[in-house]
Amino acid sequence: MPYEWLPATPTETRLHLWPYRSLPKTGFVWFIGGTATLLLVPLLAVLGSPVLWGLLPFLLLALAAVWFALNRSYRDGEIVEHLTLTPDRITLTRHGPRGRRQDWQANPYWVRLDLHRTGGPVPNYLTLQGGDRQVELGAFLAEDERLALLGELNAALRRCRSPER
Repeated sequence: MPYEWLPATPTETRLHLWPYRSLPKTGFVWFIGGTATLLLVPLLAVLGSPVLWGLLPFLLLALAAVWFALNRSYRDGEIVEHLTLTPDRITLTRHGPRGRRQDWQANPYWVRLDLHRTGGPVPNYLTLQGGDRQVELGAFLAEDERLALLGELNAALRRCRSPER
């Protein structure tokens, strides 16, 4: 799953979430290389003729567009969320694309974890409500992953609130 509970200390529990990547960086390199090869195959028929110079810029432009689109997708998917639970504070830090950072803090005793089965931007939308502010958690996760996270996070919140901690 694209989230993990980091080793807990006696006073702190930490959760790290990130979006799933279906194409790793090595796959990106192979895909660009394969695309370049397939785009160059039609040039074999016109090798040595002036038509080659007419087609080459368009094929290189197509390859550059594919590279740019995949690279942009990677940059937009650089979302990481860090959730830290302590007995007196729950903190959610979201590092978004292009260096954007958002922080949220609340008292864990008053935090409510909500699962919106419908009506959210995604099915089984998971939110944390603390004070007057509601924040999303793991919107990039799959439906079943958000459901699994709901149970695990409820248990972590109960442990955080318990007085014998």
